[in-house]
Amino acid sequence: MRALFVRDLTLALRAGGGFGLGLAFFLIVVVLVPFSVGPAPDLLARIAPGVLWLGALLACLLSLDRLLAVDFEDGALDLLATSPLPLEGVVAVKAAAHWVTTGLPLVLAAPVLGVLLNLAPEGYSVLVVSLALGTPALSMIGAFGAALTVGIKRGGLLMSLLVLPLYVPTLIFGAEAARRAAQGLDASTPLLFVAGITAAVLALMPFAAGAVLRVNLR
Repeated sequence: MRALFVRDLTLALRAGGGFGLGLAFFLIVVVLVPFSVGPAPDLLARIAPGVLWLGALLACLLSLDRLLAVDFEDGALDLLATSPLPLEGVVAVKAAAHWVTTGLPLVLAAPVLGVLLNLAPEGYSVLVVSLALGTPALSMIGAFGAALTVGIKRGGLLMSLLVLPLYVPTLIFGAEAARRAAQGLDASTPLLFVAGITAAVLALMPFAAGAVLRVNLR
């Protein structure tokens, strides 16, 4: 598992499709919002939590189409399927590598980009916590979507349509936590919901993705 994790990190950094691409997309989304809604500080402060969470969600989605497709194309996925490591572990490791190269940089960059949207100072810490709790679920759900569409030509659009509805609960509670904190309200309830969703996803999705992979690789 350690070797597979290091391999996926190396491939993601060499290909440039993880760390750099996700951050660049996140930055573009945040920079374009003031141009589309106007530079009013009060308006930007109100929509900042939702915009930051939506940008992070779309940035995570951007690099999911190659999560399993590259290994399927070069035959590495067939070798992994016959290795002692179960497919559930393969999917979990790949989701973890995706989070490290995509989700973690977004978590670290969110406070800096929050300045561009005039996010209230009270919301910064909760924004980071909510993203840190929620983005692992995005990567794991994305790995499940990648397993569903592996082997399908141009399956990126189909995967997006399958994955986006599953992202909605995490988006709602994550953005709500940051919004409440920015308004000086208690954000513990939505944070607990985000943590609960992530815990359920991490517990169940690897087994679902592993079962789907076994069917697709037959």
